[in-house]
Amino acid sequence: MKVLLIGGSGFIGRRLIPLLLARGDSVTSVDIAPPVGLPEGVQFRRGDVRQFDEVIAAVAETKPDRLVNLAYHIGSDLPPQVAFKLNVLGMQNVFEAARLCDVPHTIYASSLAVSGLQSAYGERMLNEDELRHGTLQYAVHKIFNEFQAQDYREKHGTVITGIRPANVTGPDKLFGSVDHVHCITAPARGRSVTFPFRDAMRCPVHVDDVAEVFLRVTVADKPKHAVYNTGGHTIGLGELAEMVKGFIPDADIRFEKETGGREKSGNYLIDNRRLVEEFGVQYVPYRTRVLQIINAIRAEEGKPPISG
Repeated sequence: MKVLLIGGSGFIGRRLIPLLLARGDSVTSVDIAPPVGLPEGVQFRRGDVRQFDEVIAAVAETKPDRLVNLAYHIGSDLPPQVAFKLNVLGMQNVFEAARLCDVPHTIYASSLAVSGLQSAYGERMLNEDELRHGTLQYAVHKIFNEFQAQDYREKHGTVITGIRPANVTGPDKLFGSVDHVHCITAPARGRSVTFPFRDAMRCPVHVDDVAEVFLRVTVADKPKHAVYNTGGHTIGLGELAEMVKGFIPDADIRFEKETGGREKSGNYLIDNRRLVEEFGVQYVPYRTRVLQIINAIRAEEGKPPISG
């Protein structure tokens, strides 16, 4: 199978590529950023998702069986024009190129951000069919991405599938929701870290697990649903801090306030049964992932691993 991966130099893309190669798939990575540690056998071409001529040239020349778009900006800090061109126009370019070139299946990243605050729903699990209450720049763009995909499916019959990652975590995550990452990585580096609220809630899912989700959905010919929640591990920052201290007893993790964060937290009760039942996804226990992140940081600094 030939896979064209836009955003292959990014956080998730770098993990997805080896999984595809292990299956024997042919992979072409397109990114505006240069590749870092690109595995042997992967074709790389520089391309800007914001430029339609560059996107369709890559698709037309590659003739992929699968087109995956992981090119976007996590966060709501960009100027409106810059964010629109990357997150909305870029997605439109991918969908239109897929249509014009008859790509059998296109996969893209949405986000749990489309739901907005958990408090808009109450303390209950949310599935993919809930009304979406996201109001920030990034959330609204992802909501519109889901509409774009729906529009192409309904008007052109294009097979397009969205995946909504929860709070993706890993030792090298730099953008978006990162407090749950810093709660692990700062102590692993021997640094203190302070957060506003102990009761702030998150739903972290390790980047390796997210890459596996993208793999399973990508190789499917025609998934049953238009969008899938990855879900993750519901946890409060205070609980996560105690988990980290179980591995690093002298970890200096502080909170300015005990309460006040839960009602300001994004969607953390996520129903991912659709993904589990159709694709058999099961995640590694989060405690194991926390230790994995700690030891990845320690390896970077030349320190021995901590035993679980």
